[in-house]
Amino acid sequence: MDCSRLLKKASLAGAFFVSAIWLSATQAQVFCPAPASLDSFEVQRVVDGDTLRLKDGRSVRMIGINTPETGKKGRSDEPFAMAARQRLQDLVDASAGRVGVVLGQESRDHYGRTLAHLYGANGANLEAQLLAAGLGFQVAVAPNVDLVACQQAAEHSARQARLGLWRQSPVLNVAQLKRPGFVMVSGQVSKVERNRGGIWIELQGSLVLRIAPNLLGRFDNALLKLLPGQQVEARGWVVDRSRRGGLGKNQARWLLPLTDPGMLQLMKQEKL
Repeated sequence: MDCSRLLKKASLAGAFFVSAIWLSATQAQVFCPAPASLDSFEVQRVVDGDTLRLKDGRSVRMIGINTPETGKKGRSDEPFAMAARQRLQDLVDASAGRVGVVLGQESRDHYGRTLAHLYGANGANLEAQLLAAGLGFQVAVAPNVDLVACQQAAEHSARQARLGLWRQSPVLNVAQLKRPGFVMVSGQVSKVERNRGGIWIELQGSLVLRIAPNLLGRFDNALLKLLPGQQVEARGWVVDRSRRGGLGKNQARWLLPLTDPGMLQLMKQEKL
């Protein structure tokens, strides 16, 4: 059983069996093909590895990828942050400073940025190329999950080849969680419960994964019930609940919301 079996409406068959070390433009088109009709826009500047600004004033956040943060407010750049930014700049330059834009089903985030998939002049998906280079993590945030399978395949190729962020495993165990933010974390499931707040998957070591009630239809509830005792790997933005006025009795400190089955998978026994 892997994360593809947690999907009810979309098959990920073959997504984790990509042997290529690097996605060529042709392969990227196979995994994440550009639609037949594609509007092209001029880029004003690349902000970081997953965000750019268009000449029309829109700030575009790429769907399905989270790259390391560049330094802000006195903080230093995270590892590979500048490499991701430079790679995106190179891809934009190779397309004569223009990108194809496909808006997500949810077209704006809470910062007011446009959410979209981006494509080069050759039709190659930019997110897939960054993921295949090991310069970002694949993320699945409903409802913008149309390209989850091909993006997972691109990331998997980099992970298998230990490229970029995968040179050393970025996956933490629960005990290593120190601060809120994006994480990849592994642990053993102690129990799974369902109540009015959704489904709660508790991991040993004070972490709970939550599936909100409005997202339950994306997951296979019967399979989720089989998770206790299993080792899982989850990814997403973790929240420190101790900052919300104290923890209740037996309440896990860390909360990680799951928005799509692509954010959770059973760990394989072999090392990656």
